[in-house]
Amino acid sequence: MSTSSFGNPLVEQRDLLSGKASVALDSKVITVAGDDRLKWLHALLSQNIVNLKPGEACEALLLNPQGHIEASLHIVDDGSVTTLIVDDTVAELVLTHLTRMKLRTKVEIELHEELQVFGCFEQALTGASVVWNDPWPGVYPGGHRYATSTGEPWNYFQSVVAKSELAEAGTVALEALRVAAHRPSMAEVDEKTLPHELDWMATGVHLSKGCYRGQESVAKIHNLGHPPRRLVLLHLDGSGHMLPEIGAKVFSGETEVGRITSAGTHYDAGAIALAVVKRNVAEDALLEVEGNISASQQVIVPQSAGKVVTVPRNKLMMGRR
Repeated sequence: MSTSSFGNPLVEQRDLLSGKASVALDSKVITVAGDDRLKWLHALLSQNIVNLKPGEACEALLLNPQGHIEASLHIVDDGSVTTLIVDDTVAELVLTHLTRMKLRTKVEIELHEELQVFGCFEQALTGASVVWNDPWPGVYPGGHRYATSTGEPWNYFQSVVAKSELAEAGTVALEALRVAAHRPSMAEVDEKTLPHELDWMATGVHLSKGCYRGQESVAKIHNLGHPPRRLVLLHLDGSGHMLPEIGAKVFSGETEVGRITSAGTHYDAGAIALAVVKRNVAEDALLEVEGNISASQQVIVPQSAGKVVTVPRNKLMMGRR
């Protein structure tokens, strides 16, 4: 069971980054056993899983047919069992989908309610049965990063272990660090979210693997189009203001252009937030968050994201005939 804070989130942030503390997470553990497990998961998810080596960690997305994100899965295989760590809010959805898609495949799926997941930095917890080393902010093989720069350091691990030997830190401290690292999570996702909008193409999608649900939409936007929205980091004017509520509206002038998805007070950067805004919002525009909070943008996903394939003009003309 997670706890928001143990008294001083700023101190907890420093303890987390130095490897002195860990956070109990509201995550669920699902295991998939059987000889067909990797091949089967490979066909269902956005990542290249079929060749996953024992102990290697990766991230995959479960998408709907339109390419919208339904869940993020943190994956580790030990040579005989594949472990999936998923956010508590989507665990039932993931389990239901996997069970429905099992058909005659030789796999065994199990939800482990009794297992606890902890988040920490620098190294995994001692005695962990499963360790997931976050590939962020790197680019996983087959991925593509739109951002030209990354955020604060993020050497993050998730450990499946009965008890942490480190000091306790709360989720508020972890959230602030995640926001500063530009690291997307399910907090940024709504029913229309595309991987491209959150720069999740870097670690969650393999662009040259075979078909999976939503693959056609992902490829079309990446190669020929632009995502309709983009993730930004907002530096908030915190003088006299509380942090904005999650879901608070973001305005450019009088026009509503987006919403706050995550927010926190960082020990160094101060009041910051992640927001998803319309792609056409100028990258240097000063914004305002609901509650009269001024905000300056730090670009994560640029307006130019997508359209990586250049189609020769003569072929475009031929297509119009």
